[in-house]
Amino acid sequence: MKTLSITFDPSLIDHYTLVIAITGYCIVLIALAIMAYFFTRLHTLQDFLSKRRISEKGNSGKEVQLKVTMTGEENAAIAAALYLFFSELHDEEKYVMTIRKVSKTYSPWSSKIYGIWNTMKHW
Repeated sequence: MKTLSITFDPSLIDHYTLVIAITGYCIVLIALAIMAYFFTRLHTLQDFLSKRRISEKGNSGKEVQLKVTMTGEENAAIAAALYLFFSELHDEEKYVMTIRKVSKTYSPWSSKIYGIWNTMKHW
């Protein structure tokens, strides 16, 4: 049986290959930076569009407070409702979901005292 040997030969890399690789990496990093900036500033665009819609309705003289804070429970309830809405395939299926805080109790499954090194010392 023949074995296939794969080796890396740096002498086969020419100038054009390096230029293409570096250009590709730069394009990807710049695109990621632009997307990160866009997603962090998306809320300002949303606030601007909301203020513009309100001013078009005739409330331009009043200052409207647009900052809305939502708790984690509200976000979880909205996410659960959207999940149930989009995953509903049959009418006869019943979903019962509860959201409650769970206290972390002791479990031997997550305990570090039963790690592999402690069992190996006893051999």
